[in-house]
This record gives sequence, structure tokens and C-alpha cells, in this order.
Amino acid sequence: MQFHISFSKILSLIVFCTLAMAQGAFATDASSLDKIMAGEHRSEANRARDAYRHPRETLSFFGVKPDSNVIEIFPGGGWYMELLAPYLRDKGRYLAAYPAQATRGLKSLQDKLAATPALYDKAKLMPLGAPTSLDIRPDGGADFVLTFRNVHNWIDDDNVDAFMKSFYDALKPGGVLGVVEHRAKPGSKLKLSIDTGYMTEEYVIKHALMAGFTLDAKSEINANPNDTKDYKKGVWTLPPTLTEGEVDRAKYIAIGESDRMTLRFVKPVK
Repeated sequence: MQFHISFSKILSLIVFCTLAMAQGAFATDASSLDKIMAGEHRSEANRARDAYRHPRETLSFFGVKPDSNVIEIFPGGGWYMELLAPYLRDKGRYLAAYPAQATRGLKSLQDKLAATPALYDKAKLMPLGAPTSLDIRPDGGADFVLTFRNVHNWIDDDNVDAFMKSFYDALKPGGVLGVVEHRAKPGSKLKLSIDTGYMTEEYVIKHALMAGFTLDAKSEINANPNDTKDYKKGVWTLPPTLTEGEVDRAKYIAIGESDRMTLRFVKPVK
């Protein structure tokens, strides 16, 4: 018996397979991540923030998988660490780059990792700071460098370009820089970003491109159209900080967390 397949059908099959492979390249293990998100190691307060930070969708957009080699930049209290370190524990690698001068913050992260070795025993910490602690490249390079709501902290000290170059150098060719950041209104002045914590997409994209990255995609996963971005005390007026205390607290809780850009950059394969 002979089978005759038209050229158009062969072409359709090739396109289908190519799309499937592309989708697979940017797919997390959702069931595994869901179990971690529901884990008892996370506080109720941290779980409540899932509704604003959309970790499942965000990590899927960036393309993080269980066997990825990931560097998280300045993890703060460890909100994403609670998800990434267990998610990557068995097949991948998780490294947290902490502020080189923040000894108190380092102790807090060390205590957090030591408290639950079943989840965090393979997580690593490394210092990052300009100008002397910029080499954070692991052996073989990283698949992902992820930074969540950090870029605004680097403007006043003029460290944005130094950090972007550090991220570029840390990644393998084809590696991904994932950025989530408070989003300012287009055309906002840099001084306003320093004062309020809101960054323009234009600024973040410009400095990532200057480091050598290409912009691969944008997402509205972490957008919040209710955020008016005009608060006297900046982004910290909104949850989770609520810097105004009881003043208009219900109003700010109703708005939710900040409107955020979500950007995926790629280090070109030369």
C-alpha cells in the first residue's frame, strides 16, 4: 500500500511541529509549581500575593523549567525564592544574588535557607554589587537571570548599566533576562522614577539593549489598570508596603499592588 502526502500537508506538519517546540520552550511544569505554591512553607500573606504577582504565568512567560539554571537578583525577603528554589532543586540550579553590602539581608536569607533544608539545601547565594562584585556567572553560564521590582533601586547610584552588563555576562548565548518592574506613565522623568519607584518601559528597554540584549517579548501578566501612579509617597503607598498606614488604607488595598511591566530579553547567539 502506498501513501501520497501533498507538499502542503508536509508544510503544515512542519509548521505545527515548529510551533509545538516553540511553545514547549516557554512552558513551566505547572502541576509541580502549583504544589509548591500551595506548600506549607509559604505564609498566608505570601500566598495572598499570588493574585498580584502571578508567579505561574510569569515564570511560564519567561520560560523557566525544572531543569533550568536560574539566578535571581536581589531576592529581598525571598518571596520568589520560596517558589524557585524548590522548583529547581532536583533537576536545575537556583542561585540568589544578594546585595554585596547588605550583611543583615544576607543573614536573613541564610537563616531562611537553613530553616527548611528539604526545600532549600541546594540553593546558593552570591554577592552582587558595583563596582567590585559584578561577576555572578556560574560554571557554564545561566539559562535565566530574573529580577523582580529592582531596577528602580539602581538609578540613583547610577548602577543600572553595570548590572545589566553583569546579567549579560552571566547568561549563556540564548539565555533570558526576565524583568518585572513597577511601570511609570510613558514619558515620565527619571527624577520621578527615583522618587516614586515607577520606571518607564522605555528606560528599562533602552538600558537592556545597551548591554547587548534583544527585546524578545512583552506581557501584560502583571498589569494593573487601577493603579493611578500619582501617590505622594510613590509605589510604596500600595500593598504590600502601605506606607500611609491607616490613611485611605481600604482605598489602596482595593487598588491592589502596582501596575508592572513584564519584559523578556535574550542574549543573542553569535
